[in-house]
Amino acid sequence: MNKNDKEFLVQKIRTQYTEKEHTQLDALKAMDKKVRKPADAFAYIFGSLSALIMGAGMSLVMTDIGATVGIEKTMLYGVIIGVIGLIMAVINYPIHKRILSSRRKKYAGKIIELSDKIING
Repeated sequence: MNKNDKEFLVQKIRTQYTEKEHTQLDALKAMDKKVRKPADAFAYIFGSLSALIMGAGMSLVMTDIGATVGIEKTMLYGVIIGVIGLIMAVINYPIHKRILSSRRKKYAGKIIELSDKIING
């Protein structure tokens, strides 16, 4: 192992044991995360739910689960449930954008003010 590799490894280990200063950049990153997190969480949960609903509709159409449970006209109900899940999946992104946009408007002043402080020193 050459000298540069040793120094890098020592520095990497050393940073794990030193206290990190909380800077304005860390506050800006945290605020940006605070803006994005609710919109992203909604998109993941709503998207997963829509995929499950669409999959349930596909299962009714493609298998005999509906007949086993006692549902007649599984094709009709499966298509309806699948289309509902598909519509939910399609509107997920516009809803995510709307939530993110409203949160950006809400926190824009604080983020711009803090970023100006960081840029101007």
